[in-house]
Amino acid sequence: MADSQCGEDTSERLLSQHKEAVSRVSDRIASFHTRKIPFRIFHGNTNSTRLSDRTRDATVDISTLDHVISVSPSKRTCLVEPNVPMDRLVAATLEHGLVPPVVPEFPGITVGGGFAGTAGESSSFKYGFFDGTVIWFEVVLADGEVVTASDTERADLFHGMAGTFGSMGVITLFEMRLIPAKEFVELSYIRIGDIEQAQEVIKQVSKEEGVDFVDGIMFAPEKGVVLAGRLADRGEKNQDLPIVTFTKPWDQWFYLHAEERMDSTEITGPGSQSPSSPSHPRDLIPLRDYLFRYDRGAFWTGRFAYKYFCIPFTRTIRWLADYFMHTRIMYHALHRSGLYQRFIIQDMALPNKNIPEFSHWLDRELPHIYPRWLCPLRHGTSVSMNPHLRNRPVSSTEPSPTSTSKTASTPEPRSSEGDDDRSSDDFDNALLNIGVWGETPPNTLHVTINRLIESKLKSLGGMKWLYAQTFYTEDEF
Repeated sequence: MADSQCGEDTSERLLSQHKEAVSRVSDRIASFHTRKIPFRIFHGNTNSTRLSDRTRDATVDISTLDHVISVSPSKRTCLVEPNVPMDRLVAATLEHGLVPPVVPEFPGITVGGGFAGTAGESSSFKYGFFDGTVIWFEVVLADGEVVTASDTERADLFHGMAGTFGSMGVITLFEMRLIPAKEFVELSYIRIGDIEQAQEVIKQVSKEEGVDFVDGIMFAPEKGVVLAGRLADRGEKNQDLPIVTFTKPWDQWFYLHAEERMDSTEITGPGSQSPSSPSHPRDLIPLRDYLFRYDRGAFWTGRFAYKYFCIPFTRTIRWLADYFMHTRIMYHALHRSGLYQRFIIQDMALPNKNIPEFSHWLDRELPHIYPRWLCPLRHGTSVSMNPHLRNRPVSSTEPSPTSTSKTASTPEPRSSEGDDDRSSDDFDNALLNIGVWGETPPNTLHVTINRLIESKLKSLGGMKWLYAQTFYTEDEF
């Protein structure tokens, strides 16, 4: 009882501080509006690879809006300010046995950044994008007015705000859905050959009951692994599995561990695609370690730092240099050094039916850029940055990702039962994210190769994620 009262007192105090901070933000925005001065938003940090040209005199500082106001176990929701990073959000919700349905893979990505940037992760095949877990938000509009928006209140603003990178207003508070957490993720490593087989395995695994996470890594044109995970507690069925961690300095980087596990098995046959098949290696990974498994080394881009400084890429050296190989430090170094101009760091979404053509095009134009990341996206969800880039329409019987029920629910994936032709058609039109992160080819202008990528994507009905550099013309954008 005392703990409950203490929690309520803390929430009330944080809400009071929040209102004062929002009032200051509102006044500053209203002042800019009256004087017709364009402004930028300062969050305190960034996970964008784009260069910022803000000035102090034309900036709205919201860096102090970084609190988890409250967590409601009964409603399975949390009230959170925009600058709360994912690791603190997860820590706060896990205290109540809950976790956000979609957690972007870098711990420094903030709630506001995940919403504004249309973040997705390995649970997005099931729950959609991060912004789909938001129930309502509070926003300061361009004239300084403070309003709230939800699926039933200012619905046009609610559905139009995600993916706009703060261009329509400054969000100051979110209420978000949560789901029950478990201690571990039981992860299966399913070895595959080419991109077409990767897609087929992703399709089958995504339909399997109980699968909570799906992503993939292509290590070469004919070598890759699909990673399928289930939330799990330790029990009789998995007590013999090894517990593997990825957050300690001496731990292996996740992608290297996945490659080792992949190399220990054979390419998946038609009858052994299930994650529970004994032919696939499996690990138990503590939930937090799984959610932020790509933090150390920033997937695999950290290896370029070793190459740049001519440092041996060994496990011992990675252990000694671990502090510098977390994404918070790496993003800071990327901006300070200006080296972002030397790299292609792009996430792109395309319909599954066009992924093979795009992948083979990349093999011709950028054959040196491997590994590549694959992340399936939920059928029927539109991309908030571009609502016209949409999978097949959501069925009227399918739970809405923006439901506002008292006990917050989250959408479940479509049933695999029913018309096989329709299921295949749905998958063909569903979006797959492909992460392409590597060095700009020698003797090739950074702008030139990016323009080629943008042109090819457009021809295949795809788009780039806007956290990265884009070179679209105004008409194209």
